[in-house]
Amino acid sequence: MGNMKIKAKEKDGVVKAKVKAKHEMLTYNAAKKKGKEANFITHMMGKVNDKIVFEVSSSQFLSKDPLFKFQFKGKAGDKLVMTWVDLKGNTKTEDKKIK
Repeated sequence: MGNMKIKAKEKDGVVKAKVKAKHEMLTYNAAKKKGKEANFITHMMGKVNDKIVFEVSSSQFLSKDPLFKFQFKGKAGDKLVMTWVDLKGNTKTEDKKIK
């Protein structure tokens, strides 16, 4: 299980965010071929000051190390907290200060 690379920049009250989630994203078919268990990110959420600014349910059809791009109203100095959950129930949370 990897890390996340988070970039978040504010301009005119709008924060543009890019989040790259390092994850193998093994589909059922690929896992079967490799003799492993399928595992992929099933949920990704972004929060600022405990307010949800991004939320997505995902499936096995995202590529390895998926990149999420989104924007929301916010300000520099706040912290964007990203969390993902995968099929096996593993979670990863990281945060980055908005520039």
